[in-house]
Amino acid sequence: MAVWKRNLWVLWVGVFFTSASYSMVVPFLPLFLLQIGVHDHTEIWSGLIFSSAFFAGAIASPYWGMMADRYGRKPMIIRAGAFLFIIYTLTAFVTNAYQLLALRIAQGLLTGYIPGAIALIGTNTPKKNVGYALAMISSAGASGGIMGPLLGGGLAELFGNRWAFASGGFLSLISTLLVIFWVTEEKFTPSKEKGSVLKDIRVAAANKPFMNVLFLSIITALSILTIEPVLPLHILTISGSSDNTALLAGIVFSLPGIASIIFAAYWGRMSDKIGFQTVLMIGLLGGGIGTIAQAWFDGVWGFSSIRFLYGIFFCGVFPALNGLVVQTTPDEFRGRAFGLQQTATQIGAMLGPLVGGVIGGFFPVEIVFVVTGVMLLIAMWYAYSFKDETKELKKAVGS
Repeated sequence: MAVWKRNLWVLWVGVFFTSASYSMVVPFLPLFLLQIGVHDHTEIWSGLIFSSAFFAGAIASPYWGMMADRYGRKPMIIRAGAFLFIIYTLTAFVTNAYQLLALRIAQGLLTGYIPGAIALIGTNTPKKNVGYALAMISSAGASGGIMGPLLGGGLAELFGNRWAFASGGFLSLISTLLVIFWVTEEKFTPSKEKGSVLKDIRVAAANKPFMNVLFLSIITALSILTIEPVLPLHILTISGSSDNTALLAGIVFSLPGIASIIFAAYWGRMSDKIGFQTVLMIGLLGGGIGTIAQAWFDGVWGFSSIRFLYGIFFCGVFPALNGLVVQTTPDEFRGRAFGLQQTATQIGAMLGPLVGGVIGGFFPVEIVFVVTGVMLLIAMWYAYSFKDETKELKKAVGS
């Protein structure tokens, strides 16, 4: 088997386990707060603990990207996986909210397994197969994101939340060992520059097509997290009953992920044929229309069908953005480029719940879907506007 194919399948499993470990513990943090005795201002603590990792990650990602260009992407994946193992395992033993907050901040500062895996795949895969490979990694994250809550919920129900955290640590350890023994980084030339994060930002700022990708990464992440805070309430409204609302919300949440598992490889192959830029525009167009359409369905089945159709198109967006990072940056800057993109994604993830909460607090929930959909359509137009610039830079960097 070719080295790039082995890397892809090993990292597919690693990303699946890492994503599962994340989603099997993070959704249950509010319940865990109650378990460790946080009964006053629980909502504030929950929001703080959720957002702290995003904030810390936004700060740390460019630094780890710089280290990846200096020492290799594989060592950075191993470092991130090892810290995930330690952090999740320690979380199983926390006794108060301050310890939990400290570990969440450490998680943001020290981890980054999935961005590292994306960077390694993007750099060590033949150019004609990059789209397919990045889409497969995206499907691994989606698959793990769907299975994680089922595993975490089952373990928490049978053995308690602490065992769920410990199991997340065990999955992270497996992900790390897989990389240590079976991933080979072939195409790596260490960066000899004594860089700094500020210098990297200036280099990125001079690369307009890459900055466009960063902007679209913020918008894309923001659009997902804008919807999620209001989705359970909307499901409760359209279902007409509070019975099984949690189950319904879980199913509806998972539908775009299921669509990603089914269609990600298709969009990856299409990216290799028609280009990442075109697939990005199709994904944003379908995602925008699909998001707006969700506002007009007042039945659970119709709403769920539209969510799935939305997922079919939107699942092509993130792999296309990752592919554009590869195309718009030279190899020696690739780790830093993905680090900066991770920062952009974290910023969008921080802003999303705030925007969704504010809109949902002053207007009907349907307006959140409309505003988010319009935002994605504007992003599609923006992606089209710099299509020629990306083509020129692609030729310049030899992608």
